[in-house]
Amino acid sequence: MNSPLAERMRPRTLDKYLGQQHIVGPTGAIRRAIDSGSLPSVILWGPPGTGKTTLAEIISHKLNVPFFTLSAVNAGVRDIRDIFARIDANKMFSIKRPILFIDEIHRFSKAQQDSLLAAVEKGRITLIGATTENPSFEVIRPLISRCQVYVLKPLEEKDMLTLINRALTEDPIMKTKQIEIQETSAIIRFAGGDARKLLNILELVTDANQDENNPTQTKIIVTDEKIVACLQENPAAYDKNGEMHYDIASAFIKSIRGSDPDAAIYWLARMVAAGEDPKFIARRLVISAAEDIGLANPNALLLANACFDALTKIGWPEGRIILAETTIYLAASPKSNSAYMAIEAALKEVNESGDLPVPLHLRNAPTELMKTLGYAKNYKYAHDYKGNFVKQEYCPEKLTGKMFYSPQDNPQEAKTAAFLNALKKERPPCSEKQSTGVEKTK
Repeated sequence: MNSPLAERMRPRTLDKYLGQQHIVGPTGAIRRAIDSGSLPSVILWGPPGTGKTTLAEIISHKLNVPFFTLSAVNAGVRDIRDIFARIDANKMFSIKRPILFIDEIHRFSKAQQDSLLAAVEKGRITLIGATTENPSFEVIRPLISRCQVYVLKPLEEKDMLTLINRALTEDPIMKTKQIEIQETSAIIRFAGGDARKLLNILELVTDANQDENNPTQTKIIVTDEKIVACLQENPAAYDKNGEMHYDIASAFIKSIRGSDPDAAIYWLARMVAAGEDPKFIARRLVISAAEDIGLANPNALLLANACFDALTKIGWPEGRIILAETTIYLAASPKSNSAYMAIEAALKEVNESGDLPVPLHLRNAPTELMKTLGYAKNYKYAHDYKGNFVKQEYCPEKLTGKMFYSPQDNPQEAKTAAFLNALKKERPPCSEKQSTGVEKTK
C-alpha cells in the first residue's frame, strides 16, 4: 500500500524544507547551530503541519547523530527509561550525543517531564520537543529553562503554492497523472498554512476526480468548486490524526459566542470523543468567558476558572460533565466584549501616543527629593470623601476626553453605565487643573 502523499513529500534536507526561514534561513538560529555542529535542547512550538517533526529528523540527519522518538500521546515514564537504556547501550558505538524527539510534549505529565530533566541538564541527550500548545503553560519551568523555544509559523501562500507544484512534478505517483490546477484559493484557504492538510486535500481531490473506469480520461481538472464539494462530502477525510483540531475548537467557541448551547455541546462532544486534551478545552472556555461574556456576567470567568481547576483534580471520564456544565452556562449567558474592546483601544492608543508622562499628583513619592519635585502633591484620597469619590484628574493631559471602555446593552453593564454616568457629572475634564485638597500618597 502506498504511503500518503504528505508522507511521501516529507523533505529530507533543509534546502527542501519550506517556511520557517526566521529559524532555518541563512541567519536563522537553528541553521547556525546545525552548521556549528552543536544544537541545544529545543522546543518547537507551532500549529499542526508546520514541519516540527520533519525539522527534528532533518537536524538528526544533518548532525549524523542517533535519533530516538517518542509520542507523548501513548508514552510513559517506562518508555523514557527504556530509551535511556538503549542510549546507554549504544554509547560504546557512538560518542555523539543522541537526539530524543518527543512529539506533543505538552501531553506529558509533570512526572514524565521531570524524568527528562537530569538527562537534559547533564547533556546525556539533546531534547527536541514538539508542541501545538503554549509551552509556558504546558511545559514545566525547569525543563523550559534548559531549552531554547522556537516558534514555527503557518506556511505562507507562496510556500504552499511551491509545495503543490513540487507534489505534481516530483512525487512519483502524482507526476504520472495529468493534473491541471486551475484555481488554488480554496485549497489554500482550507489548508490554513498546514502543509500536511494541504497535501491531504490535494491527494483527496485528485483521487476523487479520477475516473478509473474511463480509460480515455487524459486530464484531472482541479477547481475551487471541486475542492469545496469534495471536502463537504468527506469532512474528515483530510483530517487524519486530528488535523481539524483547530477547526472544531473554532466552531465550539463561535457556538458559545452565538448563544447556542446545543451546538456548543455538540462540538464539545466531538472534541471529547476525539480524545482532545481536556485542558485545551478548558483553557478556551476561560478565554471565552473573558472575551465573549465579559462584564455582562462576570461570574462566567469564575466558573470557567473553577472548571479548569476541577479538571486537574477529577480527570476523565467525569471531567466531561464539568466541561459540559461550563459550556452550557457560557452559551446561555448574556454576552459582552466591552472589556476586550477596551483593552484593544487602549493598546492602540499606547502604540500611537507613546509613553505619555504620569501626572505629578499620581506619581509615587517614596523619597523627600521626589516630594520636593512635586511628586504626589495634592493627590486626593478618594476614600476620604463622601461616596468614596472626589473630583480629580487621572489621565495624561493629551488624552483629554478619551474613552476606552463603553458599557454595552445588558442588565449588568446598564448598572455600571448608570454609576459611571453619575460620576461623570462630578468628574472634571482631564485638562482641568487640580485644586488643593487633602494630600495622601496611598
